Amino acid sequence: MKIDPNSSADLSAQIAAAIRDEIVSGKLIVDERLPSEAELADHFDVSRSTVREALKRLAAQSLIRTQRGAFGGAFVNRLSFQDAYRGHITTSTLLLGMNNVSFDTACEARFALERACARLSAERRDADHLATMRAEIVRQAQPGLSDEAFCASDVAFHRALVDGADNPVMSYQLAGAVEAMQPLMNMITFTARDRAEIVRLHEQIADAEDARDGEAVVAALTELESYTKVLAQSVFDARAKAQSDSSGTA
Repeated sequence: MKIDPNSSADLSAQIAAAIRDEIVSGKLIVDERLPSEAELADHFDVSRSTVREALKRLAAQSLIRTQRGAFGGAFVNRLSFQDAYRGHITTSTLLLGMNNVSFDTACEARFALERACARLSAERRDADHLATMRAEIVRQAQPGLSDEAFCASDVAFHRALVDGADNPVMSYQLAGAVEAMQPLMNMITFTARDRAEIVRLHEQIADAEDARDGEAVVAALTELESYTKVLAQSVFDARAKAQSDSSGTA
């Protein structure tokens, strides 16, 4: 494990990256105990506080865990899909928000990814996945439901669809699409959409899942994508008109 002391990069970040590379490459295996803080400080020729900060970075990524006592120390953690899932959502949300990804690009990616698992979901979904989808449809049809609650229900509905594919790798990959891209889309389109139309399309998807008809799920998702794009364009057009009118009266 090496770092570059002449680099402008933070030393603790370099140490964390070096240890992470050892874990990823398999040189450090699950449950293996890392060298002590003192040993790592000597190895990297840095202070123990710098090593401590590096270990905090790794723990925040769920790559290591610490234990107290005579047999304590820092150990390589087994990263679960659930741990990675949460980080993936956060990273995807920040990536989209900070890089001005266009609505069309995000929409295209989100629905393409969701359609990719639609046939597997229709084939493999269990009764619980279908029950969740049906329950969210009932929730979405409630007249007094707030916009925030409707958007949360929308995410839960599509999360059940994706998880119905019974593929943890696919669920992880689509976490960014469903729980990062979709809320951003909802923020843009919620003022223009007809909830009854969303409910209708969700019912089509649930009915297709019930019938284990993957092609029908894909078709309904494609129709939902088209509707979402139309909504977004109407919002953008309204904003442009408002700005034009404002400039004209200024």
